[in-house]
Amino acid sequence: MDKVSRPRTIAVRQQQQQPKPPSPNKLAAKLKAAKHAPVKTTCNKFELSDVFATSRLRELQKNTKSSASKVKPASATSSQNHHHPSNQGELSSPTKPKTTGAFKVRPIEKTKFRYFYDRADLPLRVNFSGAVRKVQWQVDITQIDYSHYLPLFFEGLRELDEPYRFLALNGTMDMLEKGGDRPLTCIPHLVIRIKQNLMTRHPTIMCIQMKVLQKLVLTCPYAGEALVPYYRQILTIFNLFATKRDENIGDLIIETLYILERHGGEDAFVNIKYMVPTYESCMG
Repeated sequence: MDKVSRPRTIAVRQQQQQPKPPSPNKLAAKLKAAKHAPVKTTCNKFELSDVFATSRLRELQKNTKSSASKVKPASATSSQNHHHPSNQGELSSPTKPKTTGAFKVRPIEKTKFRYFYDRADLPLRVNFSGAVRKVQWQVDITQIDYSHYLPLFFEGLRELDEPYRFLALNGTMDMLEKGGDRPLTCIPHLVIRIKQNLMTRHPTIMCIQMKVLQKLVLTCPYAGEALVPYYRQILTIFNLFATKRDENIGDLIIETLYILERHGGEDAFVNIKYMVPTYESCMG
């Protein structure tokens, strides 16, 4: 009997040890109490690290989404540049540095020569009677005041409008041819006008001024030697344009320097070389 009844007692004990399921009323009461219970504000170190990790992960996800949206237009432009290799070279080329404007033409102001001609105060006019226009002097050139008119005509050499340009150039040439040594006393005043004309950096004005300067040195005795002390004012632009080949400016500069050296005396070459280091003597 004892052997038969023992398994039954063991089963009864196991049933007694198992927890009974809570009744529905008790379960509802527990849920209600948990709902109104205060929230736990304290957390340990591991819970804080989890919170920071999740927030950091969300930020990284947002950044990756925004960067992906920005990359899409770039891919489209890269595909366009792939089809057009010329555009790719233009985009990759660096910006060009700004120029200093050393050879840029300076603004040309109206001269006193124009003002005096418009007032009919100059003793010459244009003669259109022949096939070629000429300068007609109303007085004898040898009787005019060179110290007044010659600097005025030199200033008119930077005029580009007609008839001022024609009258200034041809009038200056006539005065130099028939003036003898009279222009020698006007050298300090002529140097100011020569420098102003060269500083315009206008190719046409520079060529005209250099031809007139050659005429002055060749026709007026001792004019070449008188110009040596003023080389620092005249030859600055010569050094700048000595290697420039536009409208034969470079060749005309070398030709003018040769004439200045031949008629400038012993100190001419030293002073020319000081202002134009690339110049080589023509005297052998």
